[in-house]
Amino acid sequence: MERENIIELKSVTKSFSDNGFVAVKDFNLEVKRGEFVTFLGPSGCGKTTTLRMIAGFEMPTSGEILLNGKPIQNLPPYERPINTVFQRYALFPHMNIFDNIAFGLRQKKTPKDEITKKVKKVLSLVDLEGFEERRVSTLSGGQQQRIAIARALVNEPEILLLDEPLGALDLKMRQEMQLELKEMHDRLGITFIYVTHDQEEALTMSDKIVVMSEGRIQQIGTPEDIYNEPKNAFVADFIGESNIFSGIMTGKKKVRFCGGEFDCVDDVPEGTHITAVVRPEDVRLTPPSEGMITGEVTSVIFKGIHYEIAVQSGKNEMEVKSIQAPKIGEKVGMSVDPDGIHIMIAEDHTNRFLVDINSDYRLEYNGKLLHASLTKLIRGGKRLDDGTIVDENGDTLDLAKTKIEASIQPQDIDMTDDAEEGLVEGNISNLIYQGDHYSYVIHTDLGQDFVVYDEDLWNMGDRVGLVMPTEKMSFALKKQGR
Repeated sequence: MERENIIELKSVTKSFSDNGFVAVKDFNLEVKRGEFVTFLGPSGCGKTTTLRMIAGFEMPTSGEILLNGKPIQNLPPYERPINTVFQRYALFPHMNIFDNIAFGLRQKKTPKDEITKKVKKVLSLVDLEGFEERRVSTLSGGQQQRIAIARALVNEPEILLLDEPLGALDLKMRQEMQLELKEMHDRLGITFIYVTHDQEEALTMSDKIVVMSEGRIQQIGTPEDIYNEPKNAFVADFIGESNIFSGIMTGKKKVRFCGGEFDCVDDVPEGTHITAVVRPEDVRLTPPSEGMITGEVTSVIFKGIHYEIAVQSGKNEMEVKSIQAPKIGEKVGMSVDPDGIHIMIAEDHTNRFLVDINSDYRLEYNGKLLHASLTKLIRGGKRLDDGTIVDENGDTLDLAKTKIEASIQPQDIDMTDDAEEGLVEGNISNLIYQGDHYSYVIHTDLGQDFVVYDEDLWNMGDRVGLVMPTEKMSFALKKQGR
C-alpha cells in the first residue's frame, strides 16, 4: 500500500525584499511518511532556504506548505512537530550530555521521571548509553553530531530536518555517519529531510533525491534514477562524473558525438540534436584499431582501485576510469556499449531578451546603442525626416506599446574579464564542461541570465562582460498596440 504524504510544498516561492533576490522559485514536492528525502545542489541553490521554510524559520513569499494535508506556512516553529539538526550542532558547552538532550523537554515542563526515561531511550538509539554525565568538550565530532540528533529525537518529532549535519566531520567519519544515519532512519521509521551538496551522501542514504539549481528543482527521483537517467546536463554533471557531448541522431538508435557514431538504447528521431552523457566507468580502452573513436592519453592519475585517465579525441576530451594504466602520449581506442550512453534532447539555450526603443526610435540595451534597423521590424515601416517611425498605415510608432525581443546564440557571445567592455556584465553562476567547450550561465546585473559557450575555463563567481555583436542578433516584434 502506498504511503501517504506527510509534507507537501505547492508552488512555494521565497524572495527577499531587501535585495529582490529570489532564493526558491515555484517549488513543488510531495514527501511520503517515513521517507528519507535529500535536497541536493551547489551552494546558493535554495536547499537550506527550503528546509528553513519547512521548519518555520522562514516564511514563503507565496505558495503553500502542508503537513498531513493542513497548511502550516504561517505557524511558528514551536507549533510544528518538526525538529532540525544543524551543521554546527548548537550544543550547550556548559551543560553535560543529559542536560543538553533534556533541554527541550524541560522547556515543555515534562515530568522529571519521563525526561530521564526519554533521554536514556534516545542515547540508546544513537549508541551513546552511559554518556549522560560527559561534557560536550570531551566528545569527538561524530559523537557531538549524534548528541545533536538525540536532542532533536527526544521531542518525538514527526519529521527530522538535517541541514548538512556531517559537514564538519573528516572524510572517514562522514562516511561512517552516513551509514549510521541511514540505519537510524530505518529503525525509527520517521521522515528525514536532509540537505547536502555532497553527491555521495545523497546517493548513499536517500530514498528520494531532489536536485536543485538556482532556486528550482531540476529533477526528483531515486538515487538510481538520478544517476542513470539524468534529465538535463546540469544533473548529469552534478551527480557523479560525466562526459557530456553535443551530438545528433543519425538513424534508429544511432548517434554521432565526439567524432564517432555509436549504437544507443534511446529511440530518438533521426536528425534530432541531442546531449549525450557517458559515465567514465562505461568507457572501455582498446587498441586504436578496435575503438569506436581514438585519441591520445593526456593524463593518468592513480586512484587506488582504478586510474582516472583523460584522452583527447580531436577537440573533445573523454574522461575514463579503468584498471588499465596507459602511458601519457599513448594512442588508444575507446568503445562504449549502447546502454552506457544516455541521450537527452538538447536544450534550447538561445538567449532571448527585451531591448529598449529610445526617444530617437533606435534600439538600446542596458543604455547602449544597438546598430540594428527598427524600421525593418515594422510592417511597412518608414523613418520620417524628423526621426520618427511610422507603420504601413502612416501611424506613428507607439513606443510605450512596442516591444522588441532580441535573441543571440551562446556561441556568438564572447566573455571578457574587463566587465565594462561588454554590452552587459555579471557573474558566472554555473558551468558545465561539454567535451569541447564549457557552457556557462552568467547572472547579469539586470537580472537576466545568459548562457555562453566558451573553450576557455573561467571560475565560478568570475566577474565578466558579455560582448554581443549586433550582427549576430536576431530581432522580432513582440507586441504592437495602437
